[in-house]
Amino acid sequence: MSTEISTISATLPTTMTAIGYDAPGGPEVLRPETLPMPVPGAGQVLIKVAFAGVNRPDVVQREGNYPPPPGASPIPGLEVSGTVVALGEGVTDPLLGMRVCALITGGGYAEYALADAGHCLPVPDDLPLDQAAALPETLFTVWHNVFERGFAREGETLLVHGGTSGIGSMATMLARLFGLTVITTCGSPEKCAASLQIGAHHAIDYRASDFVEEVRRITQGRGVDLVLDMVAGSYVARNLKCLAPEGRHVTIAVQGGAKAEINMAVVMMRRYTLTGSTLRARSDAFKSLLAQDLHENAWPLVESGALRPVMDRRFALAEAAAAHAYMESGDHVGKIVLEV
Repeated sequence: MSTEISTISATLPTTMTAIGYDAPGGPEVLRPETLPMPVPGAGQVLIKVAFAGVNRPDVVQREGNYPPPPGASPIPGLEVSGTVVALGEGVTDPLLGMRVCALITGGGYAEYALADAGHCLPVPDDLPLDQAAALPETLFTVWHNVFERGFAREGETLLVHGGTSGIGSMATMLARLFGLTVITTCGSPEKCAASLQIGAHHAIDYRASDFVEEVRRITQGRGVDLVLDMVAGSYVARNLKCLAPEGRHVTIAVQGGAKAEINMAVVMMRRYTLTGSTLRARSDAFKSLLAQDLHENAWPLVESGALRPVMDRRFALAEAAAAHAYMESGDHVGKIVLEV
């Protein structure tokens, strides 16, 4: 194939609006700026962004605690939906002009964003683009950590913390669709009710009761097979008390602290598996393989309409600061997106 870039139009703009910040800080540091149009490199596509998902890692990046990996865009945003308007060298797939959603390493809060061609998923005709933008980050994360690292199987029981978060709601829905029993923890009766509505079989108000005791009661003393942990810190030792023998503990965030003190004798005696992962810094090749696995096993649920993200609010791109403030308030149920 020619090394020239294939475009859907010869009149793409030379600049675009994106969200940036001069120094780490609170939501107020985010502001629109004008930047040069990104140019797709080998294996990449250029997406005219319709919507960008807002995720907790974006907040942590803005605070200065989650820098982009080498070579990634410094613009926040890890998932987008839109239309492919240009192809980089070596991209021979029929992506030009296609509606896609994509997992990206940064750059989503912008009018145009680059994505690896292998990290794009086709958007079904009946899936609105705001919902499409809310899928990649949570779906890639949950699929890899619950099903690939956590070895979740039909008939097992999963404990998910933060049941109404983007990750929590996706884990609940996907696990239920694959035949697992789901127990969630939430911070209020209202959020417990919302989590049950999303699909959890049981929801525990962790402010009103001890989730360890509640899990023991719900499972009649057996415990759960798998914990999806976004808290870490002091929760890890408590999570282990919730696990049945041979249980798996998967950590995907450390909102409660990066260090945990646990009894390793219990880990040995009950044959626990402790693992975890972050996705952003993984290789493009790994994420392409993950996208293929998703496309074969989970994407049919999206195409059939059985799996849809739980949506909360839409903000205009220029209101990214308000979107971050809303996320940090903890009042949201499901996904927040920016409309471009």
